[in-house]
Amino acid sequence: MQLKVLDQELSVCKVAEIPQAIYDTELYFIAQTDEELSLVCETNMAPTSAHEREDGWRAFRIEGVLDFSLVGILSKISGVLAEAKVGIFAISTFNTDYILVKAEQLNRALAALEIAGYRIV
Repeated sequence: MQLKVLDQELSVCKVAEIPQAIYDTELYFIAQTDEELSLVCETNMAPTSAHEREDGWRAFRIEGVLDFSLVGILSKISGVLAEAKVGIFAISTFNTDYILVKAEQLNRALAALEIAGYRIV
């Protein structure tokens, strides 16, 4: 399986509203529940009005479109990273999964995944 490292440094934010400028950026994730509104975006675009904000994330994605019938893909990756003592923030989209790790743990995460047989691009 091939994993692509994304260039952007990301922030995970708890916000009251989504700034309009976010919609013009290349990469962002929004989730709303009955308890919160969350935004993951490039750090340079993170709103200063965020209720809470965690900077310093990097991401990689599973390359290709994942069929919904596939089982255990995210579980296996998170297991490898847990063994390497790397915490994750996972995001799933219609096509694939994105795994965020703290920037200072990125090299350790990628090394562990390569040892486990994943190809990093």
